[in-house]
Amino acid sequence: MTFTEWLLATQLQAPSKLVPIDTAFVVLGLLVLLPPFRGRRRTDTRSPWRSPSAWRAVGLRAAVAGAAAGLVLLACWITSDVVDLFGVSLSAVTRMWCALAAAALALAVTGLVQGGGWRRVIAVVLVPAALVVPALGVNVEFAKYPTLGTVVQSDPYPELDLHAAPAATMPAVGEVRTVTIPGRRSHFDARPAVVYLPPAALVRDPQPLPVVLAFAGQPGAPSDMFTAGRMDAVLDAYAAAHHGRAPIVLSVDQLSAPGRNTMCVDSRLGRVDTYVTRDVPDWVTKHLPVTPDRAHWGMVGFSQGATCAVQFLTGHPDDFAAALAVSSELQPIDQSPQHSADQAFGGSLARWRAAAPRALMAEHAPYRGHELWLTAGSSDREFSENAERLGAAAARAGIRVSVVSAPRSGHDWNTVQWSLRAELPLLCDAIAT
Repeated sequence: MTFTEWLLATQLQAPSKLVPIDTAFVVLGLLVLLPPFRGRRRTDTRSPWRSPSAWRAVGLRAAVAGAAAGLVLLACWITSDVVDLFGVSLSAVTRMWCALAAAALALAVTGLVQGGGWRRVIAVVLVPAALVVPALGVNVEFAKYPTLGTVVQSDPYPELDLHAAPAATMPAVGEVRTVTIPGRRSHFDARPAVVYLPPAALVRDPQPLPVVLAFAGQPGAPSDMFTAGRMDAVLDAYAAAHHGRAPIVLSVDQLSAPGRNTMCVDSRLGRVDTYVTRDVPDWVTKHLPVTPDRAHWGMVGFSQGATCAVQFLTGHPDDFAAALAVSSELQPIDQSPQHSADQAFGGSLARWRAAAPRALMAEHAPYRGHELWLTAGSSDREFSENAERLGAAAARAGIRVSVVSAPRSGHDWNTVQWSLRAELPLLCDAIAT
């Protein structure tokens, strides 16, 4: 392993690495906050710990840090709870790290203004620490970036060579590759998809395999389902228990840009429904060893991607047989109902309501042989309630449904990882050929 490879493989969520970093961060802050241990003049016999002026300076620095933390917490409350800028409420842990970052930056400023030589040096070091350490803490909370490589590499997987020679013997694990799926019918400008090929797909004359289409959340990218969701590890374990057979999984782009919410319908934002239900299947059946029988096709999604998965399952019952939806919304939504209608439904609230999964269930019921797994983090109350309400509607429509909670997690990739480990094998069983 080269130094670059070692550096990119650096774990960003390992407690053994983060605890010393967090400890050093706290020590830096205390050194800037507290009076100096040394440095007084020899003629001054008073301890700085007993000097009123020293403690007044400590009080001033603490007040500035506290005010900065308070302002950031207020900003978190306004953006998250009042304006709902992110679509989900920020967790207490994330708010804590934001407040600590603001407090540390404020301490660094006071250290630069008030401090002597050594305090200014520590204050300079505290500035990048105040940005990096809280970011690492938030990353642990959301589990988005497991390694440094997933932060700096936009395309972590090599391109699939459709003309590569098959393996002489079945490999132990599958391959994850990048593929470009053109929007021949939809003309949707999708980013490259990421495909998982199980061991049974890598040998000569492979038998047809089931298919799973996956959708990351918004903002996001197709590779997120593998880098943050670690879906390939679950699929490799499933394949190992089934003689190398597992579904071929394609994490496709339903957004066209990280922060663009297309709501997975055909609209002026892009003909996403046509892309997913026509262009992607056309390409997959032409280039990969998959079964054309759509009773063996399923879907997986997270957050906005989960909403899309439920929409496609309920709106296209002849095209997909099962779905795993992690933290799904009740309906396609971008900011507000009217804004959603304006963006993707020609301004019609009636058309927007008709695209909601529960409306689609009522329209297409009864379903026969369809299965739906709904999960959400146990601390994610809003999306847990969504799962219960979607599950009840699915059961009434004849869909076999399961609703479970990921323990001790919220609206984050910890929930996705747990859900994939717990529920994806069941979906694979359901669509197995």
